[in-house]
Amino acid sequence: MDKAKKKKIIKRCVLGGIAAVIVLFMVVNSIAAKNMGAIVYTSEVTRQDVEQVLSTSGTVQTLESKTYFSQVESEIGHIEVALGDSVKKGDVLFTYDEKAIADEKQLAQLKIQSSEGEYKSSISKNNKYIGELNEANINLEVLRQQIEDSENYVNQLKKKIADKQSSIAYEGTLLQISLMEWAEKVEDEKLKPDNKESAEYAEEVYMELQKQIQYNSYEQQHNKDIEAWQDEVNKYQDMIADYKAYEAEMKSQKSTSESAALDSGSKEQLEANRQMDSINSNETLAAIQAVENGVVAEFDGVITEISLVEGASLAKGTQMLTLSSTENVKVGISVSKYDLEKIAVGQESEVTIAGNTYKGRVDKINGMATTNASGAAVVGADIKIENPDSNIFLGVEAKVSVNTASSSQALVVPVEVINSDKDGDFVYTVENGVLTKKRIVAGISSESYCEILEGLSEGEQVVNNVSVDMEEGMAVTALPQS
Repeated sequence: MDKAKKKKIIKRCVLGGIAAVIVLFMVVNSIAAKNMGAIVYTSEVTRQDVEQVLSTSGTVQTLESKTYFSQVESEIGHIEVALGDSVKKGDVLFTYDEKAIADEKQLAQLKIQSSEGEYKSSISKNNKYIGELNEANINLEVLRQQIEDSENYVNQLKKKIADKQSSIAYEGTLLQISLMEWAEKVEDEKLKPDNKESAEYAEEVYMELQKQIQYNSYEQQHNKDIEAWQDEVNKYQDMIADYKAYEAEMKSQKSTSESAALDSGSKEQLEANRQMDSINSNETLAAIQAVENGVVAEFDGVITEISLVEGASLAKGTQMLTLSSTENVKVGISVSKYDLEKIAVGQESEVTIAGNTYKGRVDKINGMATTNASGAAVVGADIKIENPDSNIFLGVEAKVSVNTASSSQALVVPVEVINSDKDGDFVYTVENGVLTKKRIVAGISSESYCEILEGLSEGEQVVNNVSVDMEEGMAVTALPQS
């Protein structure tokens, strides 16, 4: 065989072999595809630290505010601050008018002198009222006894009248009952034949009862005993009225005398009043002295309310302005019913305000829910900022991350692999090429991972992507993902 023909035969054999290999590969792949299930991606059950964070937002608020009220009655001089101004401790907020404050100081001193003069004048009038007080006390004792005796006697008479009236009325009732009974008897006797005498007797009794009823009715209106007793009641009631009128006069005299007479109690009261006037006036003098050079801020803060007008007259106790601290601040947040069980007083937090980050701590959780703009029930909570600085502004929005729980080296899976139904939480795993549903008990979770308390073991592969056309028991091919 020549070389050309030999090369041609070898070439044909090589090409045939390659074709056979390709056909064999296609057949094998076709058979494998028929036996291989749907491809699912899986993640390994691992151990790592998990930190559960509640992320929300709220408003920066002060935890301390001071509302300034005027301690003196005077006019405003110069106002040094305006609404929204930041001030430092010791800064002058406003001053009082110099002349007005001097006049108030002089007035307080004059009040002390006036109180002393009034005290001496009251002492000099004491003897006059003591005699009137003694007279009133004696007369009142006699009058009280006379009124008591007379009222007791009147009550006895009224009881006699009531008893007599009740007795007569009772007799009248009995007579009415008898009259009705004899009326029936008269009718019955008239119906009986040959019973004329009985009928006449019954009618006589009936007529007599009518007379007695008429007499009883008259007695109820004109009984002599009752009329006599009533006259006596009227006479004594007039006497009681006279006694009470005189008693009122004596009470008035006693009241006037007691208020003016300096018995031991009155002397103590007068002395106490003098001391109170002195204390009040001295307090006013001290208050004036404290503000003669102006009213100053008690701490660093912001003016959040102000109602001052230069030259305006202020009464003592008038509200002037409010200073809200920027050293003692919080962020007020609202917690839903789903997050309420996660948050607790004392939990550490991270607060972000205008790009600046601060340390925070859950300081307070309200004991009552309110309704937010969406109509949902929420519970308010305070996050105290522990390292405030001059970059904090009251009323602005702040982002808050509360570290609600943590678990060290917990068994975890990605959050997205967990499913839920009416029976609870579950995941899908692949066991021997078969999709398997496993019930789990989930613990805390971060944004990425969830702690597994029961149901899985470290190293197991959980399915990431279960589509609607997949179901437990079907064949699948697992492709682990890192």
